[in-house]
Amino acid sequence: MRIKLDENLPARLVANLEKRGHQVATVQQEGLNGRPDEEVWSAAAREARFLITQDLDFSDTRRFAPGTHPGLLLVRLREPGADALLAAVDAVAAEIDGWAGCFVVLTERKVRVRRP
Repeated sequence: MRIKLDENLPARLVANLEKRGHQVATVQQEGLNGRPDEEVWSAAAREARFLITQDLDFSDTRRFAPGTHPGLLLVRLREPGADALLAAVDAVAAEIDGWAGCFVVLTERKVRVRRP
């Protein structure tokens, strides 16, 4: 899967995802740090990349309706330290390939997948 990591995720996640066969680009690599969410979203869509973020601005399922984009994983942890984020995304990394076009919310307790 082609993935874009938002700036609010640890850079160490790149290697973890690449080990699982994903092609990963980051907002930092593309010079999109601090840019409006719309620019990040446009870049992910243009590149057909599944976006992984913690940003609640991406939480509106009406705006980011399943099937209208390459896919979105919104990570919502109570204590989102780097290690917790790595562990949470690592735990679902094998499932990401099946989430193309989906809107997915990941918490400590569950994974909610809204499919097209």
